[in-house]
Amino acid sequence: MSVQSLRAELYEARAWRLNELLPDADDATVAGSLAELEERVAAFEGLRDSLHPESDSSALSAAVDRYAEVVEGIYVLSGYAALRFSADTRSEKSLNLRSRLRDGLAALANRTLFFVLWWKELDEEPVERLLSELAGSADKCHFLRELRRLRRFSLDEGSERAINLKNANGIDALVTLYSMLTSRLEFRLAVDGEEKLLTRDEIQGYFYSTEPEVRAAAYRELFRVFEGEAGVLGQIYTHRVLDWHNEHLTLRGYSSPIAVRNLGNDVSDRAVELLIEVARESAGLFRRYFRLKAGWIGCERLRRYDLYAPLAVSKRTVPYGEAVAMVLETLDSFHPRVAELAERVFAEDHIDAEIRPGKRSGAFCATILPRQTPWLLLNYTGRVRAVATLAHELGHAVHSLLAAEHSVLTQAPSLPLAETASVFAEMLLTDRLLAQESDPLARRELLAASMDDIYATVMRQAYFTRFEVAAHQAVREGRPPSALDEIYLDNLREQFGDAVELSDEFRREWIAIPHLFLTPFYCYSYSFGQLLVLSLYQRFREQGAAFIPGYLRMLEYGGSARPQRILAEVGVDVEDGEFWRGGFRIVERMIDELESLGDAGL
Repeated sequence: MSVQSLRAELYEARAWRLNELLPDADDATVAGSLAELEERVAAFEGLRDSLHPESDSSALSAAVDRYAEVVEGIYVLSGYAALRFSADTRSEKSLNLRSRLRDGLAALANRTLFFVLWWKELDEEPVERLLSELAGSADKCHFLRELRRLRRFSLDEGSERAINLKNANGIDALVTLYSMLTSRLEFRLAVDGEEKLLTRDEIQGYFYSTEPEVRAAAYRELFRVFEGEAGVLGQIYTHRVLDWHNEHLTLRGYSSPIAVRNLGNDVSDRAVELLIEVARESAGLFRRYFRLKAGWIGCERLRRYDLYAPLAVSKRTVPYGEAVAMVLETLDSFHPRVAELAERVFAEDHIDAEIRPGKRSGAFCATILPRQTPWLLLNYTGRVRAVATLAHELGHAVHSLLAAEHSVLTQAPSLPLAETASVFAEMLLTDRLLAQESDPLARRELLAASMDDIYATVMRQAYFTRFEVAAHQAVREGRPPSALDEIYLDNLREQFGDAVELSDEFRREWIAIPHLFLTPFYCYSYSFGQLLVLSLYQRFREQGAAFIPGYLRMLEYGGSARPQRILAEVGVDVEDGEFWRGGFRIVERMIDELESLGDAGL
């Protein structure tokens, strides 16, 4: 038996353990944790009188420490509630806990606002004096400078309190309803003469079926079920957009809806505009790839149903234990420290990989506190793409663990950098599989699967962002959700040109994209991260082991420095269009290689 086989036996897909956060969800346990957090908040409030323009750095340092303790307490309780809810969105107890804590934690957070607002309102002279005195604490200085960066968009304490309370029972509750509604949906699909009742993740697995009609049927069923909820989901989105506009543009004074996310990400509007512009001008690359793929799967023109069609006829699935072993060994071959950190997720039972009714769809990595190993949610289907998803989420976990020496206030990276380690881990896995494969047909299959993933991560996400910009404008103009269907369909037509045949039901695809509802304008972070990683990965291929120390240092920063500084250390300028074009040149070389494989002996 191979080492990989022996290792695979150690792992099985099961639910995670959350007792490191709270031992249980009993009322007494939750009440005790809330009481402890109340004591932290009261202690923090006791520092209020010590904060004034003449304060010394010791008072400021103590305030940041106490503030971090409060944030940790909030993260533990909110994280526990969110993870329980994600594991079973049908659980009334989990929903009630989440709702109860949302209100209670919002009230406690409101009592800390005085500190943030005091710091933002200070004149420059005392600010610079205090920061110079705190120069020995880089994390604290960075956190404090970040608070000042958005000072012009802050409101008075009473308004900030009102917004927090409004969010808890307003837009946050509405977004929770979106998650509940979409997680409970069930889908029926006839496969091999048997009708199956499927979750969303399970039916999406059939998008990769070798059977054209199964792929089409899976998409049609997904949209049929979502169509039944389109009226409600459209209204949720309308109110999400209006709430975003009313708070951020009307009250806070941001220049545009996407500028809210850009400033939060600490990325300039110009950098994001360049990213989207270069993606649009590079859409022809993917059209070229889709035309090649149409020939490989034996059709004159690719249908949208066929976008992720596999090239091989294999129905091979990868058992969960084998997938875990494969990913860990891939990470170990890159650097043992990376694999050791990833293995902690399994050793501590911080991963929920089972497919269960009511469980949230998709996958994520949740970092709660720096001293804790992150929690991962997967819906492991056994397909090769599920193995790639495992590698992706473990990459996120490694990123968090490498940055664990930082404060809870500075550990998390900016969103555009948050995908760096995850996408890099996926590319390591793809390279491992390619290195083990000499057959041209198999290599073509692997490269095509990688191209499918790059399309989904770069071009698809960039066009989601273009759709969001247009959709927010349309909603603010008073246009109904049905008008967004046509905007979305036009968006697809521009992406695919004449290379892909579109059917009308895809007009409603947007209501099935969670990020549009949960985190507006998040999607370009995937495009940013993928193109950045393509550039970094090319350097790794050129430099080998010499590349690794600098890459790990980049991840170790977490969110403790501005993205520009972190990227400058690896020679990246995101306001240079050539940087973004460089990522697409790597994509072009991959397509060239695919084209050179021809029919691969078929």
